[in-house]
Amino acid sequence: MILLLLILIPFVSGLISFLWKSESVKGWALVTSLITLIVAGVACQIGTMNDLTYEHNWITSLGAHFNLKGESMSLMLTLLTAIIFPVVFISQWNKPVEGLNRFMGLMLMTQAGLMGVFLAHDLLLFYFFWELALIPVYFLCSTWGGEKRIKVTFKFFVYTFLGSLIMLSGIIFLYLQTPDRSFGWEAIKQTGASLPAMQQQILFGLFFIAFGIKMPIFPFHTWQPDTYEQSATPVTVILSALMVKMGLFATVNWLVDIFPAGTAYWSNTVMILAVIGIIYASLLAWVQTDIKRLIAYSSIAHIGLMALGIFANTDIAHNGLMVQMFNHGINITGMWLIVAMIEQRYGTRNLKELGGMAGTAPTMTIALVIIAFANIALPLTNGFIGEFMLFHGIFQSANPNHITFMVLAGLGVILGAVYTLNMVQKVAYGESKTGDVIKDVSKNELIGIVIIIAIILVLGVYPNLLMGILK
Repeated sequence: MILLLLILIPFVSGLISFLWKSESVKGWALVTSLITLIVAGVACQIGTMNDLTYEHNWITSLGAHFNLKGESMSLMLTLLTAIIFPVVFISQWNKPVEGLNRFMGLMLMTQAGLMGVFLAHDLLLFYFFWELALIPVYFLCSTWGGEKRIKVTFKFFVYTFLGSLIMLSGIIFLYLQTPDRSFGWEAIKQTGASLPAMQQQILFGLFFIAFGIKMPIFPFHTWQPDTYEQSATPVTVILSALMVKMGLFATVNWLVDIFPAGTAYWSNTVMILAVIGIIYASLLAWVQTDIKRLIAYSSIAHIGLMALGIFANTDIAHNGLMVQMFNHGINITGMWLIVAMIEQRYGTRNLKELGGMAGTAPTMTIALVIIAFANIALPLTNGFIGEFMLFHGIFQSANPNHITFMVLAGLGVILGAVYTLNMVQKVAYGESKTGDVIKDVSKNELIGIVIIIAIILVLGVYPNLLMGILK
């Protein structure tokens, strides 16, 4: 039942939030998200000893079951999801939001959808939660955000919805090939692996388009920078820290093992796309003047490295992927929270108009520097161990181009350090372009940032706390 609670708590509390008419809905959302965090922590503790499962009849006539399973990767991502939401709620506590009850309700519904995606052990149930997570995010993006949010959200929705429909055609075909007409993971895996190579190659493509859009990986990434730029900060955090992990997780759980012949055929192509994405996004990040777009492109580069780790097909790359998915979620959350503080105080995200923050907001500057160091995987930060494991795994890969891929990915890391440190220098140091004396972090912002920095430093020094979940 503990897995079911991870979905039910945010789902029910989200429904209740829609009926809440006072500002106290903030407290309700925070308390329920903290309860979800406690449940996720307990699930991870139990899951280190035994796999957690929950199964109940769902759509009997179709052979679909409400089947949940908590394994290493799914438990790690549910823990990440459970951490991010209360951090966002705390950090944005004093920010006015129009239609607060609807906003909180949609956020909690998104959390429920994400939990379902990471725990579903039935393919139809996985697809159900995949869509459930998208619907509230569509309304969050289109209702709250920048002036161009409607146009940008429409593009995001079209991309993801078309990808989902393409995947659905693959799901239906695969289901019809199962001997017992089942959507269960074991039946789907056995059926997928037994299909002729040509069919596996086609099905791989149908599934990967949906997963690649969600990551996003080059060339399916074009919705991402605009959506991140126009969305409200809490929504941007959820998109970049958690929803991109849906694509990575699904690729591992519902693609690589299910279509081995398709994976063997397409893996080199996907790795080439991932490397192109790393270099392309890094170069674009280098020339950005808008901090939000800079971070958006840097996230594409980080996702590209994780995609390389998936198709390196080595144990250490697989473990590095899990560690880095968690750490990327923490680091990118911290970066977005700092950017929101900068934009609120200066009224701009343009690097050409910023500078001198260290002189007036030292706490915010220290936080920016630490999170930036984690983002470029400096040793003693949480980003280092996962990135090291990914590169080690890519080096050990049987792919004939593994050295080339590793070198090019390494170039992306160097470029990442260049544009990230350049951004820190322009924002924090030099002379203030406006001459304004800005306020340093507020109490609630400080709590959120301290949580992020504590995780960065603790996992940087003692990564075994996280790696203990791995099996």
